[in-house]
Amino acid sequence: MAYINNIRMFVRVYELGSMSAAARDQRTSPAVASARVGELEKHLGVRLFNRTTRSLKPTSNGTLFYEGALKILDAISHAEATLTHATAQPRGTLFVAAPLGIGRRLIAPHVPAFKDENPEIELRLRLSDRSIDVTAEGLDLVFHLGPLEDSALKMRFIAECPRILCAAPAYIDRRGMPRDGTALLAQHHDCLNLRFPGAREFQWTLQTPTGPQRYKISGPFESDDGDVLTGWALDGHGIVLKPIFEVADHLRSGALVPVAEATPPLPVTLAALTPHKRLRDLKVSLFTDFIADRIRAELVAMTAV
Repeated sequence: MAYINNIRMFVRVYELGSMSAAARDQRTSPAVASARVGELEKHLGVRLFNRTTRSLKPTSNGTLFYEGALKILDAISHAEATLTHATAQPRGTLFVAAPLGIGRRLIAPHVPAFKDENPEIELRLRLSDRSIDVTAEGLDLVFHLGPLEDSALKMRFIAECPRILCAAPAYIDRRGMPRDGTALLAQHHDCLNLRFPGAREFQWTLQTPTGPQRYKISGPFESDDGDVLTGWALDGHGIVLKPIFEVADHLRSGALVPVAEATPPLPVTLAALTPHKRLRDLKVSLFTDFIADRIRAELVAMTAV
């Protein structure tokens, strides 16, 4: 088992390009990561990385071994999945990622119940509104809002999530109620945008009588955390575009009110993305089924505002 763990650590160091990043990924220390790679190099009798104080680069032997190491780990994963299906006792660690809003509201609350039903599965949930590289981060399953761009992933549709433009009554009292997307621009409304390095959505696509139209919005604040944007909207600092499930409670209480209702945002697709090599893993299908059923039920309740 130690040898396999050393190979796993080597693969993550190779993919992430850093001992410290690989250590965080594997929930250990950089010293342990370095020791595991060193043990593997000693066993193989070759250097896998060229190390300096500022960089770590794979050697030609390291690149060659990486391809073989992937095959070894895939074979082990396949063997474990086959055994799991045969014994009907899914076990192991499942690495799952999701956007902050989805993860906090629709996934995390159900993880304990899933664990109760599947005590041999350990779940690691990572939440971020940033774009995620499934392969580089070693994930088994990613919940994704928006169009699928990576053809290397298998997509399972879960639901269409209605979205809404909304703002606090204090903002409307101060700046007026925009009727549509054109008014957003003409009246120079403050729009709170989700943006981070590499993000493409710097425009809002709204439904108009002549079809979808993009509006290049602007505002005083931006963040890569959707809940921060919601907080700013609640404080009266601008208009925010949100999946309804994220702001349903605020809409019901009146803390936020719909705006620009003549041109509502397009709904966004919620899907589960899986690397093809994980399709045979019973842990993945069990968790996807478990969460998808509960998400659909909650979306129906949350969007009935």
